[in-house]
Amino acid sequence: MNRELNEEELQDLYAWIDKIPLSRPKRHITRDFSDGVMAAEVVKHFIPKIVDLHNYVPANSTQQKISNWNLLNRKVFSKLNFVVQEETVRRIVLNTAGVIEPVLNALRDKIERKLEHTTDNILICNDLQYYDHKNQDKLQTEIHQNEAKLLAQLAGDDTKKEEKNKLKAGKPQQTAQFYPNMDPALRLILQEKEKDVMALKETVEILQMKVSRLEHLVHLKDMRIEDLLRHLETYKGKGNAH
Repeated sequence: MNRELNEEELQDLYAWIDKIPLSRPKRHITRDFSDGVMAAEVVKHFIPKIVDLHNYVPANSTQQKISNWNLLNRKVFSKLNFVVQEETVRRIVLNTAGVIEPVLNALRDKIERKLEHTTDNILICNDLQYYDHKNQDKLQTEIHQNEAKLLAQLAGDDTKKEEKNKLKAGKPQQTAQFYPNMDPALRLILQEKEKDVMALKETVEILQMKVSRLEHLVHLKDMRIEDLLRHLETYKGKGNAH
């Protein structure tokens, strides 16, 4: 976390920060993040369930800034297997240049790992869309159809009417709750199908996140190419002048 970032890594980090909607304009990253509030907002943007923003007070005093960072370490960063050391916190709150960037870069890595390994079905991220709705609807329809067929085979007339009403009224429950007397082998098949659906959802989440990451890198490369072309034109102009 104390490793100095090279120019390309810095530009990539700044591009990542610029895509996150924060409560204050981003003017000078060293001062912007010194009180810890915007660091809390970064985590809130990607993993909202673990951050309560009202706990972090915008501050100019060193004491309140340190308090915010200590609270982040205890309440938020600990859930990401991440910690900002006391000496680093002190340098951040004193607006020491070049300190916050490695911290944010390490925090980004922890957030991405958390997103890749999470078991939650829904993670809200304003600038990313984690689900392929068309495939999801197709899979859910297939599950519902299979459940209906199995229920029709195993249930009596009264039970079939009752379960059809449930299907019309809303989303079916999980197999074990929906039909507790179902044959264990059939229940196991449906449960495995449900697990496959969850796994596919998580795969879509991960792929969408990686696509966004690649888009960041492509944008960065484009900026570098444009900058080099401008320098090349400048050198050509100087050469023609001589």
